[in-house]
Amino acid sequence: MAINSAQKMQMTSGKGFIAALDQSGGSTPKALSLYGVEPEDYNGDEEMFAAMHAMRARIILADDFTSEKVIGAILFERTMDAEINGKPVAQLLWEDRRVVPFLKIDKGLEETDRDVQLLKPMPGLEGLLARAADKGIFGTKERSVIHAANEAGIEAVVAQQFEVARTVCAAGLVPIIEPEVNINSESKAEAEGMLARALLAHVSELGPDQLVMLKLTIPEEDGIYDTLAGHDNVLRVVALSGGYSTDEACRRLSRNPKMIASFSRALTEGLNVKMSDADFNAALGENIGKIYRASVG
Repeated sequence: MAINSAQKMQMTSGKGFIAALDQSGGSTPKALSLYGVEPEDYNGDEEMFAAMHAMRARIILADDFTSEKVIGAILFERTMDAEINGKPVAQLLWEDRRVVPFLKIDKGLEETDRDVQLLKPMPGLEGLLARAADKGIFGTKERSVIHAANEAGIEAVVAQQFEVARTVCAAGLVPIIEPEVNINSESKAEAEGMLARALLAHVSELGPDQLVMLKLTIPEEDGIYDTLAGHDNVLRVVALSGGYSTDEACRRLSRNPKMIASFSRALTEGLNVKMSDADFNAALGENIGKIYRASVG
């Protein structure tokens, strides 16, 4: 299956950022709580996920959630399988909002070993990728975590990520490789230097048709990922907010003009389920505007 050329162009050169709407089972209660929906407000997983879907639908349908500022959105598998206003979510994103849809495919993290957390096994990955392609998904996202500057651990993370990436590419999709560096790491800068070198080595081994994106913690050394951003096999380098406040994440991002945002919690900061639609749209619009400005420089 060929990559959608209009979506590829938007990912390569579009002005804006990627919204991360992919909180999964483990992170959903916290995300809902920040939105003003507490555990006592829902009964069991189905009601919890329904509340989360309602929040995501409200975001996607908001006035400012269009390709003028938001060029892509990362979805949770349940969101991909759901509908908004009677339309499959990935289809609505692209056809109605002109936002390129991605799918989070990882199943969570292994326990920490060698100062990193690898991806858990992903049984049935090829079937999921085929289903995603049928639903109009452009690419995927898979997240590992690096806690300290351990060269062997970082190499293991990157090697595993590129192994998954090759499977994703073979399915006609574009993987977002996400080896997050913990923002609280005492050796964050050193870990990022090791990561930049490992990523460049593995990117350089890709074939001409194997295109990837990279989602990375905003670095301590401004511009350390610029060489990767200019590589022929890399469509885009995007930044995760990693626990920084919206303002701090945007400040750091603005010093790295070859990265654009892919924020999750920073995007939804200050939103509340009890807001009127007008107040909700205004608050979300302010966050979107702030993140957009940091992304376009």
